[in-house]
Amino acid sequence: MSLVTHATDELDRLGLKDGDDMDGLMRKHILHMVKEFADEGHTGFSASYAISCLKRLLEFKPLSALTGEDSEWNDVGEYMNEGTVLYQNKRYSSVFKDENGAYNIDGRVFWNWYKDEDGKPYKSYFTARESRVPVTFPYEVPERPEYVYKQPDEPNALAQNEEGLL
Repeated sequence: MSLVTHATDELDRLGLKDGDDMDGLMRKHILHMVKEFADEGHTGFSASYAISCLKRLLEFKPLSALTGEDSEWNDVGEYMNEGTVLYQNKRYSSVFKDENGAYNIDGRVFWNWYKDEDGKPYKSYFTARESRVPVTFPYEVPERPEYVYKQPDEPNALAQNEEGLL
């Protein structure tokens, strides 16, 4: 089975059919990219290497460690009228620095369980000021943030663990 046939079959399973709607346009776009990749003739190692690089680039992640050098930063102005000058990293926009040092604002993602209006539990993910993690250079941007359970602030919050409400 070819890569294009595999992709076509998988998109069919998702229900992404040809057409002028968003699903049809997304199907066309994805199959175009798969065909381009297949036409390059990658196999084994070269395919894995290209996919790894493409994945990071498409996620706006750098391929090498951030250096912290002056050329990597944009001055984004004063932080919340506090008189603190804030800089944002050009290579990875979730990294900032101020006079206290550098930090990744997406270093941690918090989660907890809630119930919807029908009583069905769902896991909620969110970031907060505590999501920041300190950055030292050279800094390798992680594949994913650290996921941390955060007990809801409500006084009558239900006990919960990774699998759900207890």
